Amino acid sequence: MSLVHAILGFLNKLPMTGYDLKTESFDQSVAHFWPADQAQIYRTLDKLTEQGFVESTIEVQTDRPNRKVYHITEAGRTELFRWLALPQSELPIHREPFLVQLFFADQVDPKTVFKLLEVQLDAHEKQLAKYREIPLPSVGTPGLSREFVFERLTLNMGIHNEQMYIDWLKESIKIVQQLGE
Repeated sequence: MSLVHAILGFLNKLPMTGYDLKTESFDQSVAHFWPADQAQIYRTLDKLTEQGFVESTIEVQTDRPNRKVYHITEAGRTELFRWLALPQSELPIHREPFLVQLFFADQVDPKTVFKLLEVQLDAHEKQLAKYREIPLPSVGTPGLSREFVFERLTLNMGIHNEQMYIDWLKESIKIVQQLGE
């Protein structure tokens, strides 16, 4: 996935400012698997405008600064639908500094290894709790819209990932304990 297509997907739902894209779209929905900062979003909106995939209008406000509202164009919609139908057969590159630390953990004392594992366990437990607080109905809820089903499926992936990581960390802690000094 690319930031371009995420932005096009959000704008296909409704026109938004760059600020709205960050705070109401990315931060509230896809940040657990595709985070974006404000600067990235605005740079990408500029590129999308140059490509003719989005247009903007100025919304005049009297009590606040004017708002630049972005709208998807037909060319943008065509690009979005082309990308949505494109199978993603390549797995993403996964880099994780903690796993590099663990790979070479035989070179440090056991207390340091336990501390690393415990910090990771705590972080993943907190992330799991955060995902579980997201108020999306479960997939089997009667009358659930297609939009909510697909949003819930991505949230379920985040929950399963965190639970798997927590289970692996707990197992790793037991194995390292068995190693002793």
